[in-house]
Amino acid sequence: MRLERFRIRTDSLAFRLIAGAALWSGIALVAGGIILSSIFRQSVERSFDARLDVLLGSLIATTDVNDKGQLERTRDLNETRFDFAYSGWYWQIAPIAQRLGLHSRSLFDQSLDISAGKDAERDVSGARVFDAVGPENQSLRVTERRLMLPGYDVPVSFAVAGDKAEMEADIQSFNSTVFTALGGLGLGILVALFIQVRFGLQPLERVRSALASIRSGKATRLDGTFPVEIEPLADEINSLLEGNREVLERARTHVGNLAHALKTPLSVLTNEARAHDGAFGEQVSRAALNMREQIDHHLARARMAASANVFGAHTPVAQTLTRLARTLERIYVERGISVAVECPELLGFRGEAQDLEEMAGNLTDNACKWAASRVVLKAVPLGEPRKGRPAFLLTVEDDGPGVPEAARKTALKRGGRLDETKPGSGLGLSIVTEIAELYGGELKLADSPLGGLKAELILPAAGA
Repeated sequence: MRLERFRIRTDSLAFRLIAGAALWSGIALVAGGIILSSIFRQSVERSFDARLDVLLGSLIATTDVNDKGQLERTRDLNETRFDFAYSGWYWQIAPIAQRLGLHSRSLFDQSLDISAGKDAERDVSGARVFDAVGPENQSLRVTERRLMLPGYDVPVSFAVAGDKAEMEADIQSFNSTVFTALGGLGLGILVALFIQVRFGLQPLERVRSALASIRSGKATRLDGTFPVEIEPLADEINSLLEGNREVLERARTHVGNLAHALKTPLSVLTNEARAHDGAFGEQVSRAALNMREQIDHHLARARMAASANVFGAHTPVAQTLTRLARTLERIYVERGISVAVECPELLGFRGEAQDLEEMAGNLTDNACKWAASRVVLKAVPLGEPRKGRPAFLLTVEDDGPGVPEAARKTALKRGGRLDETKPGSGLGLSIVTEIAELYGGELKLADSPLGGLKAELILPAAGA
C-alpha cells in the first residue's frame, strides 16, 4: 500500500510536472556539463601549449653556433623527462638543410615528424602548434619555430613535443568529476521535484479524498482548510452539493404534494363509481384503480431516483439484513423458516436505507414463500469496481423448488406470477429490478446450491 502512494500515473498532473521539469533540468545539466568540459579543455590546452612554448623558448636560448659553425647546446633544459627514452617529452633542432641536427635523449634513435604540421598556420612569432604521432605511436602536441641563428647560414627548426595523454588524463578526470557531480545534482533535483510536486498537489489529493468520502456516504460536504487557489473550488463544490440537496428536497415535496392532490380526487371518483351499479361503474372503478397503481408506481420511481442521486447516502448492510431476517422469521414462524445472514460488519450500501430494505425485503420475502425450511442472505464486496465505483453482491437463496430457466424472464416482468396459489401481486421482483437499475445495479436469477432459486443483486458499495 505504501508503494501505491508513491506510484505516479503517466496521465496525471504530477507526472507531467515532474517529467517536464526533469526533462528541462536534464537538458540544462547536460548542456552545462558539455560547456564546462569544453571550457576546461580549452584552458588545459592553452596551459599545455604555453608550457611547450616556454620550453621552446628555453631551447632556443640555450642553443648556439660554435667556432666550427656547428649547432651546440650551452646547457640542459630543466626537465628530466627529456632524458628518458620514449618518455613522451621530446625536443629537436633540425637545420633546413642536409646538416647534422640535435635532439633530446628521450627521442633515442627516432625523430619528430615536423611535416605533420605543414598545414598549421604560424603566429606572428613564427611558431606553429600541431598534433603528431611520435615514437611508439604516442599522440604528441608539438610547438615548432624556424629561426636564423647568428653565424649560421640556413634556417633552423626548433621543436618541442609533449605527450597529449597527460592532458587528456586531466580532462578525463575533470569530466568524470563534473558529470558525477551533475548526475548527483540531477538526482537531487529529481527528488526535490518529486517532493515539491507531491507537496504542492497534496490539497488536490485532499479534495479527491473528501469527494470520495461524500460519494461513499462518510460526509456531506468538503470540510477542511485549503490553499487560496483551491478554496474557491471547494466553496463551489459545497454550494453545488447544497443546491443538489435542496433540489431533491423540493422534488420530494412536490412528489408528496402531487400524490396527495391526485389520490383525493381518485378516492372520490372510486366512491362515486361504487355508487353506480352495472358495467359503467365497474369500468370506472377498474380505470381508477389502474390510475392509482400507475401513480403509486411512478411516484415511487421518482422518489427512488432522487434517493439514488443523493450524495452522502450511506446504509449499513449487515444491520439492515439482520433486522430484516428477524422480522421475516417472526412472520413465517409457523412454517419454521430460518433466515441466516452472512455479511461483513463494515460493508455499506451507497443509498437510502428504505431502498435497500425494499429490495432485500422483496427478495427475502419471495424466498420465504417458496422455501422449505431455509433461506440464506449473503453480502460480499466485489473485487472489481463496477462502472468505476466499488460494488457488492447480495445473494438470497432458498431450498424451495426453484424456477426453471425458461420462466425466469417472466418472473422479472411487472405483474409476472408463476403460481397463482401463492400470495402476492407479481410486482416484487420487478420493483427490485427497477430500484437496482436506478442505482446502477442489476438483478439476476440462478440456481441455488441449496436446491431452490438464487437471486443475485449487484449494488453500489459505500465506505464504512
